Amino acid sequence: MSDHPLWRRLQPFVAVLLVVGLIGAPLWLVVVTAGKSQGEAVDPNFSLPSHWQLLDNLRQVWVDADVPAAFLGSMLIVVPTVVLVLILGSMAAWVLARRTSKLMAVLYAVGISGIILPPAVVTVVLLLRQLGLAGTAIGMICVYLGIYLSTVIFFVTGFVRTIPESLEEAAQIDGAGPMLVFRRIVLPLLRPVLATATILICLYVWNDVFYAFFVVGGRLDTLPLNLFRVASAGLYLNNWHLIFAYVILMSLPLIALFAVAQRKIIAGITGGAVK
Repeated sequence: MSDHPLWRRLQPFVAVLLVVGLIGAPLWLVVVTAGKSQGEAVDPNFSLPSHWQLLDNLRQVWVDADVPAAFLGSMLIVVPTVVLVLILGSMAAWVLARRTSKLMAVLYAVGISGIILPPAVVTVVLLLRQLGLAGTAIGMICVYLGIYLSTVIFFVTGFVRTIPESLEEAAQIDGAGPMLVFRRIVLPLLRPVLATATILICLYVWNDVFYAFFVVGGRLDTLPLNLFRVASAGLYLNNWHLIFAYVILMSLPLIALFAVAQRKIIAGITGGAVK
């Protein structure tokens, strides 16, 4: 079937139909519903609004839902999390990639086990309470560090193995220590895979509701938590045009980040994960 000439000709059209169905249709539903009035948006559908009021809905959401405060709360958690995860994960991956002992193989297996092993939420919350970090941004950052370090280690370790060791040896001959070698030689070469990891970690943390609800819920507002709160309180009850307008606002920073880093994403995935 895969070698049939007709199938080879149809493959691009099938791929386009899949993309339109899986991505284009939901995206269209969000945009057109966010541009409708309350009466038209009661029953969300794919029809165009009789009068576009997307900007008015975005403006109303920005003010009524206190989006700026929630945005700052999200940034307070996302930025330190991404920076620490990338730095610590890339340093750990560098060591694991360059050492070939059985101990390092075991440590690598443990390091990436977090990809498939879900964290025990109740235990994590109880531990944070014992440490006095429950309900704090620091506690939330620590939780995300524990969850997503595995992802960075997995991507970066394979990428580091493609970097010639002779570059590091030359720097060591010139008198550079381990930290200087990592900062001057290894880290600049990791930009493609780190761009990929940045997108993934930002996507996970920015949209997270589950862990944030149990750790900082009620004490620190993030964009997903804020949307959950206002929708549950009835402010957006049946106001689908405002809910989807909020979703658009919440997605804009990620879209901008993807637009900036998209050139390096494919290089990072192919250079790290499949090596």
